Amino acid sequence: MSARRTRTHLAGDRGQVSVEFLGMLPTIIVTLVVVWQFVLLGYTYTLAGNAADEAVRAGTAAHPGGDRSAACAQAGRDELGDAWQADAEVSCGGSGFVTAEVTLHVPVLVPGLIDFPFPVRAHAGAVEEEDGD
Repeated sequence: MSARRTRTHLAGDRGQVSVEFLGMLPTIIVTLVVVWQFVLLGYTYTLAGNAADEAVRAGTAAHPGGDRSAACAQAGRDELGDAWQADAEVSCGGSGFVTAEVTLHVPVLVPGLIDFPFPVRAHAGAVEEEDGD
């Protein structure tokens, strides 16, 4: 009698794991989406900081006769991926001390489609290099 009762009890639990997994699936998906969005936010901050650093580096090393501001801005844009270049703002300035500010928009889930309304800004500065001639 005990063996029969055990079989009946086990037969009633069939599919329980599948039902519990389906119940948890929306929570798992939402968690993954939120984690992915935080990854994009962090990556955007990293891109902006790196672009500002590279822009300043190019601006300080530009030839004295050349346009430092244009070289600086172009170097900053070249460091960005295609999805971030469209709305990127790179501004450079200064004499003796070159500064660069890069403004990027954080994408929503997929880079290049929709952006959050708040920008990410990075700022960098460096002293101009002098010719050793």
